[in-house]
Amino acid sequence: MFKKNKHHLQPVLICSVSELPEEQREYLNTSWSGVFYREFFSRLDEEAFAVLYSDLPSRPNVPVNALVGLEYLKAGFGWSDEEMYEAFLYNLQVRYALGYDEFGKGL
Repeated sequence: MFKKNKHHLQPVLICSVSELPEEQREYLNTSWSGVFYREFFSRLDEEAFAVLYSDLPSRPNVPVNALVGLEYLKAGFGWSDEEMYEAFLYNLQVRYALGYDEFGKGL
């Protein structure tokens, strides 16, 4: 069942990103990850992918913009699937680029 991803629009009050010093948060926001989040991830039209999901009640989908964003990052950095998954789990810039502001959440 398709469900649009809106979780990234409301940041968590206490999270990995908000606990960074102001200078590091500003760097994160102006780095490639902030640009990717604003210019690619946030603008991705998830509705185009809705036809791939069943209309019957079922488990919630993994956010399409996160999956497509991971594929773009994988291709852009030349990562293998394992490297991509490792970067998603442990790299704050990758997680920030995909709308996740804390570790331990997502996919």
